[in-house]
Amino acid sequence: MNKKRIYVDVHCLQTVPPSCINRDDTGSPKMCIYGGVNRARVSSQAWKHAIREGDLGFKDLLPEEDLGKRTKRIVGMVKEEISFLDPNIEEKKAWKAAETALKNAGLNIKNQEKGTEALLFMSLAQAKALAKLVVDDVTDKKEYKEALKTNPSVDMALFGRMVASDPSLNYDATCQVAHAISTHEVTTEYDYFTAVDDLSPDDNAGAGHIGVGEFNSSTLYRYATINVMELFRTVGVKAPEAVRAFLEAFIKTMPTGKENSFANRTLPCSIYITIREDMPVSLVGAFEKAIPSTGQGYESLSQKKLVEYAQSLHNDGLIAEPLKAYVTGNGLDELGEKQSLNIVLDEVESTISGLLNGEQ
Repeated sequence: MNKKRIYVDVHCLQTVPPSCINRDDTGSPKMCIYGGVNRARVSSQAWKHAIREGDLGFKDLLPEEDLGKRTKRIVGMVKEEISFLDPNIEEKKAWKAAETALKNAGLNIKNQEKGTEALLFMSLAQAKALAKLVVDDVTDKKEYKEALKTNPSVDMALFGRMVASDPSLNYDATCQVAHAISTHEVTTEYDYFTAVDDLSPDDNAGAGHIGVGEFNSSTLYRYATINVMELFRTVGVKAPEAVRAFLEAFIKTMPTGKENSFANRTLPCSIYITIREDMPVSLVGAFEKAIPSTGQGYESLSQKKLVEYAQSLHNDGLIAEPLKAYVTGNGLDELGEKQSLNIVLDEVESTISGLLNGEQ
């Protein structure tokens, strides 16, 4: 069992119009240098947050009990569960009991309102388990720590949890999400704008506010991978459903930076999903040489380069052919049979279930 490897890789090409969906500390769109030229970049953290919390993300795809919260205010999470299990408990006593429960589990709690010093990922199931120990008058601290270690949420298993004060509570992430980068060179542009004061005097023709916003547009290469066996060891039979939910959320969600200013929501034009038994492989090398500007757009050339690069890795014997390959969208038909997204997701979930059946 320990030697078995199953990886699900997902590759997307997605064109984004003028936008600033992920900005740095100065308000500029995030950028990077790759292949010697400037590229648009969207951080993995921005997209992972969208997967967990955004529209069409985990909140819409998974039951509430399979999700967690990354917050400092964990005392309130446990307190709510205590009050639910024991409606007669006084409010002040419930808060104190929740704080004590978390301290018994080994966490440093600053106070009831602020909670922990750093953000902590806690599942709803863990909050319920801690509350149950309180209501049952359990005093053994080992049981409280065990409650905080077991029953991780699906998103905790996928994205990991780090507790600096107690590494025994850590969970290693079972997925990796790459920073999305443009397949071509990108130049940041500037939007000079003014705002009119609706109540200004009629004889005042000046603007109430003047500013400058930065933006860019690009065709992005996006990549993520899931270590299915590690996910299975953490969440058990929920693994196939978790893989499907992650793929769907990764494909359909988008960071929301300045979306009201640009209305930039798009979907990938090309999607390539593989199930591999050797190793996860990013295909970003296809774009080390930036796609040139021809006035004909970047999508078709990006699709061609992605196909050529993936085929060269297999033809040169650098990696084995994937166990399964699925394609949806445009331009990648040479890499697998083109099917609708729902059919692809169904087949991936079914294949993962079959592969894991021998491991249960």
